Amino acid sequence: MEIRMPLLGEKIESRKVKTTHGIINFPEDYKGKWVVLFSHPADFTPVCTTEFVAFQKRAEEFKKLNCELIGLSIDQVFSHIKWVEWIKEKLGVEITFPIIADDMGEVAKSFGMISPAKGTNTIRAVFIIDPNSILRLVLYYPQEVGRNIDEIVRVVKALQTSDANKVAIPAGWPNNELIGDKVIIPPASDVKTAQERTKQYECYDWWFCYKKL
Repeated sequence: MEIRMPLLGEKIESRKVKTTHGIINFPEDYKGKWVVLFSHPADFTPVCTTEFVAFQKRAEEFKKLNCELIGLSIDQVFSHIKWVEWIKEKLGVEITFPIIADDMGEVAKSFGMISPAKGTNTIRAVFIIDPNSILRLVLYYPQEVGRNIDEIVRVVKALQTSDANKVAIPAGWPNNELIGDKVIIPPASDVKTAQERTKQYECYDWWFCYKKL
């Protein structure tokens, strides 16, 4: 089977998946919400454990953004359940979001989460899906490097800010080295607009204008 990750801007086709919270029609059951779907190589592994704790520590922050978390690996559901129990018992953290048990690897393959060069386990992939089930952002990490969950929170906020205000988001926002927490005005598409830009906004030039929200 050809491994192909979905492309940005594509609608994610819904499918029934087995999870630690029962059967879910994904992403249809999340319509109207943002979703962070993230895969991990395997249960009962140290880097993945640190990531799950970090995701859970920020679960309320994601919820305030109308964003749900859902994990995935090719482990069976009983392994997920036992691992979640272990995390609660040994680390004092209760994992409240569902984890997909993709033991046949069908979801992982359809999302391009398996890299033959890295073995048969899922790599550390992150897919951010918007309330209309459109794929908006993809992040890939190797098995040996854990994710920065604060960055995932940041990009959800950035996507929502961009959508709501029709603006672009600078590097490191809201702490950009040039314009701080300001946002970038989309480029002018005609001469008249280009000439008016520098009178309407703060600008380095007509093609680089920004504003405070």
